[in-house]
Amino acid sequence: MSDFRSDTVTRPTQAMRLLMSQAEVGDDVYGDDPTVNRLQDYAAERMGTEAALFCSSGTQANLLAIMAHCQRGDEYICGQSAHNYRYEAGGAAVLGSVQPQPIENSSDGSLCLNKVQAAIKEDDFHFAQTRLLSLENTIGGRVLPMDYLASLPSFVAEHQLALHLDGARLFNAVVQSGVDERLLVAPFDSFTICLSKGLGAPIGSLLLGDKRLIERAKRLRKMLGGGMRQAGIIAAAGQYALEHHVARLAEDHANAQLLAEQLAQIEELECDAHSVQTNVVYARCRHQQSFALAEYLAERGIFVTAGTPIRFLTHLDVNQQDIKQLIGAIKAFYAESAAVISNNTARPMN
Repeated sequence: MSDFRSDTVTRPTQAMRLLMSQAEVGDDVYGDDPTVNRLQDYAAERMGTEAALFCSSGTQANLLAIMAHCQRGDEYICGQSAHNYRYEAGGAAVLGSVQPQPIENSSDGSLCLNKVQAAIKEDDFHFAQTRLLSLENTIGGRVLPMDYLASLPSFVAEHQLALHLDGARLFNAVVQSGVDERLLVAPFDSFTICLSKGLGAPIGSLLLGDKRLIERAKRLRKMLGGGMRQAGIIAAAGQYALEHHVARLAEDHANAQLLAEQLAQIEELECDAHSVQTNVVYARCRHQQSFALAEYLAERGIFVTAGTPIRFLTHLDVNQQDIKQLIGAIKAFYAESAAVISNNTARPMN
């Protein structure tokens, strides 16, 4: 089986499993799980923040950040393509009573600051108060430009906004850009790191920021049912992921480039290999056959997410042999489809 649906499908390595089985644990709600504490302290020191909080998921970590920055009836600005707007079940609005104000993402994934400025509400009691700007890096596999990141602190200071980063695939941005990880997060008041995507841990994300924000987020985490007990068992895998699986993301990026180049050579697909930056590849079926193709591949133990476009992700459980098999199966699907069409065309009319 090979699975290109997401980089969340990875399974813990043997080294992770061993550490998990040996992890020293305590009750994390009381703050006395030593393995969780070690992970939080390590992450905060590594990323240059005052504190970190271990969360069950990136969705929870983003929600905690939004609720920690905003009060009920406030507003946050984000992109139309932002994960915490489109793919997190409306949690900020439903659970936090915080109104999202989405604006269109630019082609590089950023938000035009002129459009952001236009979306900021006036200080008028008719309007929700705009409190937060939320960005994502990487977004759709694209890395936010460094000059754009450098422009953010003065902008948010001018408009008295807090700044949050959904950094679910932050280390993909670090590896692709070659920029020090602390520099990528320096403009932000808070940011998340997902441990269970490209880094390969089985569960968990981190929220990082100053001590005051993390203390508020910790209270909110308990309110939302996110207080965990002997969580060191999973924190141990997250620690290993941060220490050992960051540099290897370059391999995923190289495999994604190889996959994109191979997909671009298939006539029935449209794929821009030059647009691939990290581990995310998009391809469109020219003849609207994505669901049939996905079903055909699944019958052969190859899993992709059907859609327009199809999204393929590379990760530590995908190698070049898996890519070769995927490309071969796609070619076989189109060859068989062409044969069926040809036979139907050649069949005499009754």
